Order: sequence, then structure tokens, then C-alpha cells
Amino acid sequence: MASNLPFTQKQLIILILFGITLWFLAAMLLRVLGPMGIYEGSARFILYALIIPGSWPFVWIAKWIAELRNDQIFSAVAVATMAAALCDGLALAWFPALYAATPELVAGAGGTILWGAGVIMALGFWMNKPAVETSS
Repeated sequence: MASNLPFTQKQLIILILFGITLWFLAAMLLRVLGPMGIYEGSARFILYALIIPGSWPFVWIAKWIAELRNDQIFSAVAVATMAAALCDGLALAWFPALYAATPELVAGAGGTILWGAGVIMALGFWMNKPAVETSS
């Protein structure tokens, strides 16, 4: 499988599988927490705020399991997030009950998912470092 991305085939597969796994775990977590009122009032603010530090470890886990260089972090997060977003798009359109039992809770989950995707992309952007150039 040829790629125009700066990854080996193994890294690309790991990142896609990591994104799908993370999507599923997040969807199941939102399914459990949604009926508890996490999308209402100040709970939503707290939820969104907690997603920022809660996403940070997953960038490091992706870096570790895919053996990424510091200059690959943003692209890697983009690949994993792409895989997760594709799963979300399919699930929200055809299997919304995966997230919740009511349209209001599905909408809450959808908003949270979009926020989480943006946060993790921003963290990947911020954590990405340029390649170290060596002179020969």
C-alpha cells in the first residue's frame, strides 16, 4: 500500500486501527454518560473542558505504539482522527442508537465528538515538532 504520507505501512495501519478503537471507546463512554445529564447546563462545560486534558494521553499513546518521530505527530493524529470521523459519520447516520436512545442525546454525543476531534487535532498540531536537520 503506497502512501504519500510520511509513514510506513505498519505505522499507517496502527494509526487507522488506533483511531477506530478510540472512536468505539469514546462512543461507548458517551452512550453511558449521556443519560446522566452530561450534555446539560454546566455539565457540558465541564465535559468539554475535561476533553482537553483527557485527549492528551492519546496523542502520546499514538506516538508510542506507532513509533512516531516528533515531526510525524500532527499527520498521525490527522490519520487516526480521519478513521474515527469516518466511523462517526457512518454511525451517526445509520446507527444513532449506538450513541443514545433519544435524538437529543445523539445530538449531544455528536457535538462532543466534533469538539473532541478538534481538540485532538489542535493538540497534535501543537505537539508536532520540526524534523531535526543534520548537516553532512
